Amino acid sequence: MVTFWFALVVLCWMLFFVLEGFDFGVGLLAVFLGRDDHERAAAIRTIGPFWDGNEVWLVAAIGVTFAAFPDWYAALLSGLYLPMVGLLLLLAIRGVALEFRGKHDSTRWRRGCDTALAAGSAGIALLWGAILAVLVHGLALGPGREVTGTGLSRTLGPLLTPAAAGGAAAGLGAAVLLGATFLALRTTGPVRQRARRVAVTTAALLGTGLVAVGAATEARGMLAAAVLCLGVALLARNGREVAAFTGAALGVAGAVVAVFTVHGDVLLRSTLSPAWSLTRTDAAATGSTLRLLTMAGVVILPGVLAYQAFSYWVFRRRVASERIPS
Repeated sequence: MVTFWFALVVLCWMLFFVLEGFDFGVGLLAVFLGRDDHERAAAIRTIGPFWDGNEVWLVAAIGVTFAAFPDWYAALLSGLYLPMVGLLLLLAIRGVALEFRGKHDSTRWRRGCDTALAAGSAGIALLWGAILAVLVHGLALGPGREVTGTGLSRTLGPLLTPAAAGGAAAGLGAAVLLGATFLALRTTGPVRQRARRVAVTTAALLGTGLVAVGAATEARGMLAAAVLCLGVALLARNGREVAAFTGAALGVAGAVVAVFTVHGDVLLRSTLSPAWSLTRTDAAATGSTLRLLTMAGVVILPGVLAYQAFSYWVFRRRVASERIPS
């Protein structure tokens, strides 16, 4: 049961980062790829039917983590309290910008909403990337599996490291790549062409950076990710938009799985002593609780997946970014 629910936790987080990843990328790129209000609106309309449904996976991921592994949830939230609050505020800014963009007929108003959307999306991608890097590096867990330290250094200190900075850059790059490949797949006209060029450039830069990191650390996973990124660049350059987006999504999904499984049975590594690290067995809820959760999860999660797949099928048409004469 512990292994099953850990796999389910990873699945929920993977779906969140893939689906919301292209939402963040589109929100960031719309203001840059759209030369006027019409083109920016076309870019934003590609995620209009999906973004709030994609956020359901954040609720599911946090809820499942809390229910199945309460000690893991407690350690993460207490150790990264302020970054999590920052994420919630940025998510709120992004949601308000998307919902209120069309509520006032003013170019200046829509430009302000587009700017808030881009800033919020970029901030979220940077913060999530840094937090995932912290999960790999670990936190200062004491003998009681609680994060040690006091004041701001307790919750902000883990983000002020080279590893977190690298994770933030990788998170932003992944969001831009997902957003660019998604826009190339879902639009027509000038936005599609610009998105394709951004996808090629971003994938090539990410691939080059991963090659350098992989060569320096002799990490085969990095080299495999670099090959995937370079493949996405070639696919995007040749107009293979479905394959390019699929490759980018698989790359993000693989990175998320690697983050959560890099330490094997250890969920959260202690940077103070390996004996104080938090394992799956230590953090898991009781067997009766997991059995009860299984009864609910078997009914709810497939229904959510089916509904979301149906919504993507209904809104599968491309959005025109060029002006069509009446």
